[in-house]
Order: sequence, then structure tokens, then C-alpha cells
Amino acid sequence: MSKKVYCVAQFQPKAGKEDELFAVLQALEPNTLREDGCIQYVVTRHRTSPYAGGESYPIAFHEIWASNEAFEAHCDRKEIGDFFQQQCVAETGLVEKSNVAIYSDEPNNFDAPKV
Repeated sequence: MSKKVYCVAQFQPKAGKEDELFAVLQALEPNTLREDGCIQYVVTRHRTSPYAGGESYPIAFHEIWASNEAFEAHCDRKEIGDFFQQQCVAETGLVEKSNVAIYSDEPNNFDAPKV
């Protein structure tokens, strides 16, 4: 199994701010794609489909990182911290709410010693 980390970062923009927020998030892509351990980092918009009726925020990043350490190094970057502070925390930001979650493709107790 891999040590890859899969991240889905979803954003609910404030009313009327979806296009502006999407552009701000797209601006994060070039530098992030140059980071060590970044395998995929793409911002996407929600689309409706009769085959996918689940709940979703309008904007989501889909990320793949080579390791948890690479993901955490990304999160510690000034540019990323500034984005969250300015857009998600600050009252004047474009984000109403956000949800960032990471996942692994390893099963529980993978490579555990046999008992």
C-alpha cells in the first residue's frame, strides 16, 4: 500500500462570491503543483447530475500528496495559511464555510504484525 494522502477541501462561498472565490483558489494551483510530494492539486466546481445527487459545497479541491508529511508541509506554507486567514477566518473573506478532510487508501492495521 502507499503512504499517499488524499485531501478534499470544500468551500461554500458567501452569496454572490463564487466566481471570485474560484479565481482566488485557482491562483493557488501553480505554486502548489511545484511542491515536493504534490501529485494532484486541482480546484473544481460542483455540477449537477441525475447520477450524483449527494450534498456538496459548490467548490472543492481534489488533492493527492505523496505522504502525510508532504500534505502537512503544504498546509504550513505561508500562502496557504494566508488564504485560510484572509478568506475563511476574516469577516471580509469570501468563504462562508469550509470543510477540509484527508483520507488514506490503507486498510486498518495494514502491515500489522501477525499475532
